[in-house]
Amino acid sequence: MNNMTVAELYDLNETIAAELFAGAVYPWEVLPKIHDFIISLGEKLPSDLYEKRGEDIWIAKSAKVAPTAALNGPLIVDEEAEIRHCAFVRGNAIVGRGAVVGNSTELKNVVLFNKVQVPHYNYVGDSVLGFKAHMGAGSITSNVKSDKTLVIVKARGEASVATGLKKMGAMLGDRVEVGCNSVLNPGTVVGRDTNIYPLSCVRGVIPAECIYKDEAHIVPKQAAAP
Repeated sequence: MNNMTVAELYDLNETIAAELFAGAVYPWEVLPKIHDFIISLGEKLPSDLYEKRGEDIWIAKSAKVAPTAALNGPLIVDEEAEIRHCAFVRGNAIVGRGAVVGNSTELKNVVLFNKVQVPHYNYVGDSVLGFKAHMGAGSITSNVKSDKTLVIVKARGEASVATGLKKMGAMLGDRVEVGCNSVLNPGTVVGRDTNIYPLSCVRGVIPAECIYKDEAHIVPKQAAAP
């Protein structure tokens, strides 16, 4: 089950929230801790680099925030990040250095590592997106099962892992590419450097360095190369 651990999915040098993951084996373990962590970290951020706006919102002075964006705390927006027109941050969000949160994108209880891009009409809730992960236009994380039972992470050929969480979206490893209008179902874990085809409906654990075409066709990138 190493392919779904923090160590296998993320470079913790690429997030201001590295301490949040201390002691966590699986990344979803940090989801209930994001709120308190942001408040604790925010109070320590240097005032020459970050500005506190309202209650429990810290914005780097080098970040760009559109006046039409709706920001709710707790929230940290790191240096050189960009929050675009009509983005909606519902709170409990960490937006990494150089990350892009685009028009009409909604965030809730998330950690976006540095240079993550969720640039067009995305919903990202109860999720962790690794360094340079990118979600194509209209792709979303579904974070609650239709029957409202607790989320279980299911790996192919391995024992399932109970998360104990009612709400869990997706854990995307570093440099994951998600195609336009894809749905990542509750409990989805995608390994580093994997590409998801557009219009995909994804669930379970997808290995690293693969191309996900559909449930029956998950091809290692080396095998797919000409």
